[in-house]
Amino acid sequence: MQLATDTPSPHSAPQKNFLGEMTDLPTIRPDYAQYKIIRRNGAVVAFEPGKISIALTKVFIAVRGGQSAASSSVREIVAQLTNEVVRALTRRRPEGGTFHIEDIQDQVELALMRSGDHDIARAYVLYREERARERARQQKDQATSGEAAAVLHMIENGQKIPLDPARLKARIDSACQNLGEAVDAGLIVKAMLRDLYDGVPAEEVRKSAILSARALIEKEPAYSFVTARLLLDNIRHEVLGEDIAHETMRVRYAEYFPNLFAKDRSRVAG
Repeated sequence: MQLATDTPSPHSAPQKNFLGEMTDLPTIRPDYAQYKIIRRNGAVVAFEPGKISIALTKVFIAVRGGQSAASSSVREIVAQLTNEVVRALTRRRPEGGTFHIEDIQDQVELALMRSGDHDIARAYVLYREERARERARQQKDQATSGEAAAVLHMIENGQKIPLDPARLKARIDSACQNLGEAVDAGLIVKAMLRDLYDGVPAEEVRKSAILSARALIEKEPAYSFVTARLLLDNIRHEVLGEDIAHETMRVRYAEYFPNLFAKDRSRVAG
């Protein structure tokens, strides 16, 4: 019961479900081309709503038996739930972007709970918990065997360089400065690292920081200040061409402004 597979689904022809039966499932629409999914192994794949329908169909069959695949009411429920999940995801990022596989599964879980199909929702929650335990066990085994964690890279100024978690943490810590225990820089960094992938552009890393902080505003309004500071960081980067920490901007601005003014005067004189 996975939401992403290694093989792409057709764009127009009817698809077969995992029982081999023909069923009309939502397929990629042109306006979904701007969305990507980050799988747990770091691979970036196309966002295909049809795979959400497949996952939902599988859990209905697992709970209510194979005959539910042929039920028109189940197909209608699956289509409705799929639409709800897709709307919830795309509403958060109307201009496009990336979703982690966990984001999709979170929305599927919420949609099932709201639908009133409590037996299906419970089965889905238990399935996710079982898979999470299995992944934790595998990670523990890898750590015990001494396997090194994969290193992510980002593209900056046309070059592929290692993504430095300490540098990310320092930037988020700066944005959280003087906000007390209301905010936790670690939560933002954790969300960022989950949504990043190998070869991600540097501007996407900065954008991810803003989106990760903004997602926490519903839980704690103080994250609105963190979000605003991170957005200001991006503006400073666009103007200065370098990353400037929040607390050092006053000094850097005093150094930069006279030089900028001198450059403008030289242009006018020339």
